[in-house]
Amino acid sequence: MTAFLELERFLERYPQTRHVDVFLNDLNTVERGKRIEREALERLYAEGMLLPGSMFALDVLGGTIQATGLGFDEGDADRPCKPLPGSLVPVPWQSGDVAQLQVSMYEHDGRPFFADPRNVLARVMDKFHRLNLTPVVAIEYEFYFVDRARTAEGHPQPPPLPITGRREFRTQINSMTDLDEYSRVLSRIDEVARAQGLPATSALAEYGPGQFEVNLAHRADALQACDEALRFKRVVRSVAREQGWDATFLPKPYRDMAGSGLHVHVSLLDAAGSNLFACPDPAAAGEEATHHGVESSALRHALGGLLRTMADSVAICAPGPNSYRRFRPEAYVPMIPSWSVNNRGSALRLPVSDDRNRRIEHRLAGADANPYLVVAWVLASIHHGIAEGLEPIAPVRGNAYRESGETLPAHWASAIERFRRSDFAASYLGRPFRDHYATVKQAELDDFNSYVTPLEMQWYLGAI
Repeated sequence: MTAFLELERFLERYPQTRHVDVFLNDLNTVERGKRIEREALERLYAEGMLLPGSMFALDVLGGTIQATGLGFDEGDADRPCKPLPGSLVPVPWQSGDVAQLQVSMYEHDGRPFFADPRNVLARVMDKFHRLNLTPVVAIEYEFYFVDRARTAEGHPQPPPLPITGRREFRTQINSMTDLDEYSRVLSRIDEVARAQGLPATSALAEYGPGQFEVNLAHRADALQACDEALRFKRVVRSVAREQGWDATFLPKPYRDMAGSGLHVHVSLLDAAGSNLFACPDPAAAGEEATHHGVESSALRHALGGLLRTMADSVAICAPGPNSYRRFRPEAYVPMIPSWSVNNRGSALRLPVSDDRNRRIEHRLAGADANPYLVVAWVLASIHHGIAEGLEPIAPVRGNAYRESGETLPAHWASAIERFRRSDFAASYLGRPFRDHYATVKQAELDDFNSYVTPLEMQWYLGAI
């Protein structure tokens, strides 16, 4: 379907539309854009909409990082943004006459703008297209519902349960009671997701109070999978506000509760549509089997590539200070580059499946990570592993937290520095993007570290 036909059919179906929220997601996935009149849509589809390139040089508070060169150095120049296929959808939480449209940024000569994370993923996808290979991607999001009212210390707290009115401070993984308690808001999320064509397939109560995981359907278009993931995130937050709550994708909102992740499932199809990762269950092969029981060479090399590059990826998968509070032993968050068959303590997991649907689950990223960048890294690592014939280390068996091996950067500063020096990042994501991302994150870190926190005063003011 052409873009103009898509526009025509949408307006025929939703003739009451008067305004359209046009947005893109910045490095931190913050939605930024404009609300336009319906009458401006046709011109937008024909010419694009101008937005400043500095949108991708903003820190999480909206301040422009001048060191990127996208601010005063170029006069805060505008660039055209083009609509994403399938992203013109109604906004049910608004008054009924509002739609939304996602866009991506380009240069005036038509080249993809280097700092737009979606274009970074498209760059990686091109490498698979040249080989007639198709990655199939699905994304899982974990998140918390929290009360609008904070504690006396300014911290989040679980909302009063809709049915009983009490606050839940314990954890109940897979609790059907919790699903019942939150059924109204979860049903509303499902209703809105369906109205926007989002493929949410299941929801489950996670380990924390008010914490849920939602799985999105597998897509044979990684760009579409990430577009939909970001739309879904917007749905969750907006429906929570309807309820009078907030929804947070912060990786570690509570000190003693489970963190929230962004998990990526990926398989790889050849030109005939066959899964190159297909193979018998490696767990059935036994510890003495050759190649760790993984008969698919593509799957082994993909694992090898992901393990080889993982330490360089932490600044992408853990993009802020709170991200690193999620990394703790025996919290089902990986501490070292590792893989397993059906073991949630490892960084890479081969879930239980039939032979034809064999896939990798990447479990490193926090829910605050940018899905375009996480998926770009995952696919780049798979491509690298297959191209170089890299073999994986031995899989984790039993308690993954008793394993030793290469450690991952444990602090934001070390992760940024590792990413800044990564030749792999320069090769696959582009040197300009590597340097740009590191510059933005370093500036954000420096600003964050300049603040004196209440905890410092509480611990040290009277003691020293």
